[in-house]
Amino acid sequence: MLIDIKGIDICINDRKILGNVHFRVDKNEFIYIIGRVGSGKSSLLKTLYAELDFEGGEARVLDTDLSKLRTKHIPELRRQLGIIFQDFTLLQHRTISQNLDFVLKATGWKQRSEREQRIKEVLEQVEMSAYQHHYPHELSGGEQQRIAIARALLNKPQIILADEPTGNLDNETGERIVRLLRSLTESGTAVVMVTHNRQYLSRFPGIVYHCANGEIHEVKDQTFVKA
Repeated sequence: MLIDIKGIDICINDRKILGNVHFRVDKNEFIYIIGRVGSGKSSLLKTLYAELDFEGGEARVLDTDLSKLRTKHIPELRRQLGIIFQDFTLLQHRTISQNLDFVLKATGWKQRSEREQRIKEVLEQVEMSAYQHHYPHELSGGEQQRIAIARALLNKPQIILADEPTGNLDNETGERIVRLLRSLTESGTAVVMVTHNRQYLSRFPGIVYHCANGEIHEVKDQTFVKA
């Protein structure tokens, strides 16, 4: 089990956002987290990568007990996760290759030849090899999000956490991004994606969790998924 959450409460400034959370992720799984704005979707992701604290219960991510995780060890956990945001967060004054190289250097890749090879591999994976010398502002939103996915793949994570990765994209481009993320599960990577777009749920089937009224539950009702 890559993620195993049992009975935790997620709070911000003493206000409970989600209570009695049970949430599990295993290899190859593609998981949606849906719900209205402010329902706790992003708060759950932030808890998984140790940005938010929690109370009670048990929480393990990649065999790490989050309740015992020291601050100095948080970067080590995050290096094992691929995290994708809605706003791309690319460095605007660096080329795509330089953006990716910056991350590799920061996560301990010392050999230039190995970094160059890894950059080549991830750009091929997201079909963006021709853009390595471009700057972010020269790319469309969908192309920038593909680079953000490539960046998340650099350290060969077992889990991808994607927070509204299609939120700033048109429907057609958004579907391409979801299709790309869905394809990553074929190699064993698990993907957890926050989205408000229910159309994806029937087009790209996966496990669905719904946040509402301070709780999160797995959705079994297919009529809900297809709504």
